[in-house]
Amino acid sequence: MYDYLIVGAGPFGSIFAYEATKRGKNCLVIDKRSHVGGNIFCENVEGINVHKYGAHIFHTSDKEVWEYVNQFAEFNHYINSPVANYKGEVYNLPFNMNTFYQLWGTKTPNEAKAKIASQIEELNIQEPANLEEQALSLVGKDIYYKLIKGYTEKQWNRRAVDLPAFIIKRLPVRFRYDNNYFNDRYQGIPIGGYNVIIEKLLKGIDVRLNVDFFKDKNELVKLANKTVFTGMIDQYFDYKYGSLEYRSLKFDHEILDCENYQGNAVVNYTDNETPFTRIIEHKHFEFGEQPKTVITREYPQDCGKEDEPYYPINDEKNNSVYQKYLELAKNERNVIFGGRLADYKYYDMDKVIKRALEIVQNEFR
Repeated sequence: MYDYLIVGAGPFGSIFAYEATKRGKNCLVIDKRSHVGGNIFCENVEGINVHKYGAHIFHTSDKEVWEYVNQFAEFNHYINSPVANYKGEVYNLPFNMNTFYQLWGTKTPNEAKAKIASQIEELNIQEPANLEEQALSLVGKDIYYKLIKGYTEKQWNRRAVDLPAFIIKRLPVRFRYDNNYFNDRYQGIPIGGYNVIIEKLLKGIDVRLNVDFFKDKNELVKLANKTVFTGMIDQYFDYKYGSLEYRSLKFDHEILDCENYQGNAVVNYTDNETPFTRIIEHKHFEFGEQPKTVITREYPQDCGKEDEPYYPINDEKNNSVYQKYLELAKNERNVIFGGRLADYKYYDMDKVIKRALEIVQNEFR
């Protein structure tokens, strides 16, 4: 008999299993995939750690979280500095003095501020009625039409004028020559890939792969005193109040017989005509010098029953449905819910770790 059955071998489940085991508890971790690690799993291809389920760049300002992950891996000094490609024109991201020079030839913060302010004034948008108007009222037409509109519409599969204004509360605009995408104090990629961390977290813990929890739910829960569930909360309750909505992604991985394809780890394609949102070149995350390279094109798509849910659509309708499931979850005395799918919330990696450690603290106080 196990103390805990942990459904999902991603970061949340792996951290809970590690911390519970440290406290003398006996855990069984199951996952429907053929590998551990969840979406941070890396597959070694041509000597390159390929982020199989999309780019994962660790960043945090939380010193406690940073010190926690550094127990399990050494991090390199990778800084995320993505590039935007708009119909062959190349711009630095996030929006900063380099971007403004590329757009308008402005060289000082005052020149750039004046250019943006004049465009906003010309538009004369008083009360933004949708995402398009909200973005235009924040950054003006040049930045919006070249670097926001197409990317956003591909990501959501809806016209920007049909998306609510609240999706964009603010847009980061930097009047410095600074291409560092994140403002966080700590940033990097684990040397050897994220598998190094997960393998250390699960060392000595019973793990069963290719196990579908819902096919044998009644038998599996009998194996332990408590269940830690990291899957979709609506699926756990058999979609009693309907399905929660997500956006999904399709990944097209390709091995290329060249040393360097695009010169950067992340290039966003911000026009509407290009069907994918970005190309990832994985070797640049770890400064690789392998003779070949691996790229991944990311295609956003609707999330059907057989697709992997990535981004919760946290609009008013879905959040209302989630609250109903949350009430049901509170009555499940022997089940702990946590993680991106169970909490119906998009988490950066540091926030997942923080959430897992809070659940652990609450469980073992």
